Amino acid sequence: MTDDLRDQVHAAARRARVAADELVLATRERKDTALLEMAAALRKRAPEIIEANQKDLDAGKAAGLPDNILDRLTLNDSRIEGVAVGLETVAGLGDPVGQVITGGILPNGLELKQVRVPMGVVGMVYEGRPNVTVDAAGLALKSGNAALLRGSSTAENSNTKLVEVLRDSLESVNLPADCVQLLPCHDRASVTHLITARGLVDLVIPRGGSGLINAVVEQATVPTIETGVGNCHVYVDANADLDMAEAIVLNAKTRRTSVCNAAESLLVHKDVAHEFVPRITKALQQESVTIHGDEEFARQADVLQANDDDWGTEYLSLDIAAKVVDSLDDAVKHIATYGSGHSEAIVTKDVTAARRFTARVDAAAVFVNASTAFTDGAEFGMGAEIGISTQKLHARGPMGLTELTSSKWVVWGEGHTRPKA
Repeated sequence: MTDDLRDQVHAAARRARVAADELVLATRERKDTALLEMAAALRKRAPEIIEANQKDLDAGKAAGLPDNILDRLTLNDSRIEGVAVGLETVAGLGDPVGQVITGGILPNGLELKQVRVPMGVVGMVYEGRPNVTVDAAGLALKSGNAALLRGSSTAENSNTKLVEVLRDSLESVNLPADCVQLLPCHDRASVTHLITARGLVDLVIPRGGSGLINAVVEQATVPTIETGVGNCHVYVDANADLDMAEAIVLNAKTRRTSVCNAAESLLVHKDVAHEFVPRITKALQQESVTIHGDEEFARQADVLQANDDDWGTEYLSLDIAAKVVDSLDDAVKHIATYGSGHSEAIVTKDVTAARRFTARVDAAAVFVNASTAFTDGAEFGMGAEIGISTQKLHARGPMGLTELTSSKWVVWGEGHTRPKA
């Protein structure tokens, strides 16, 4: 069975390579036409997609999946419209393929250019988020890559229907359907075969919880980009506008708890704690948020006592860890100790404090007077994202079209030869 599954995954990768070789020659107009057709087809076939998604939701509820996982799994008219708009936005963006990064004429007359090129065959391993299926397929297509999608078994019906719609759209505009393929999802060995298909697959991007991401990064022989979990902090500085701070904390925590850009930790400067702690406690508790506070926070408000595990937890629920800190530097040290390198925010009217925070905090996105909820490819003008990288090599933060390309040097000469040493 394992050999059969490996052959199946490798055969899909070979078909993807053939499709990528054709796609690299496709004009921007041709790719954009495909993206717009995909968006139109998603809207037209939304009832089919929602019906398939309901099967996954019913199975998930029967299996006892928690509410935050069911929320990620859910597709409805508004979410389908959202991913369709995302595809249309990607279609409106410039094509990175062929973009000249740098270049010029060397003293010896050689014309030298560094240009963007597709990665080739990109594998995605992700959990029960069917919107990722569409985002990944659309971004891969526009950047000239073929996508191998390995979603979760909890979203099998949803992903199968979505990929069917996307492949039909590709064929309708005479592009290879194998630009988008869905891999088997019931055996974890399919992940192993994908991430060790060196020579067949050019890049694998894991997207999900820490267990999935760590397993892929540690076991892969194919290059990977780590999309990390989100233990995001909001730090309320001594010179914060407290009305603004309350609004930002509430938005970052309660807008949608199941996403990686949700705030999981709150840090409050001691100089405003006497006023802000009771205030934000009341506001959060009105939104049904459970606060896990340190000793000083708990002294000023009726909250649960935090333990050491709370500071590093990505709750993905209506929970937040909260701590009173002595200074901005203490806030930065706390973030360095417990943060995941995803998104961090400071609320302050002090420009010097804001600059110090943004310079010292080591994260993919650092916000001043804004919610961490904005760490999102669509919000950053990318149309969609294939993931949010928390590593430092190749890509960091929301990954869009440019991040799905590499580069090559193209050198033109006129019979140039290099002298012997």
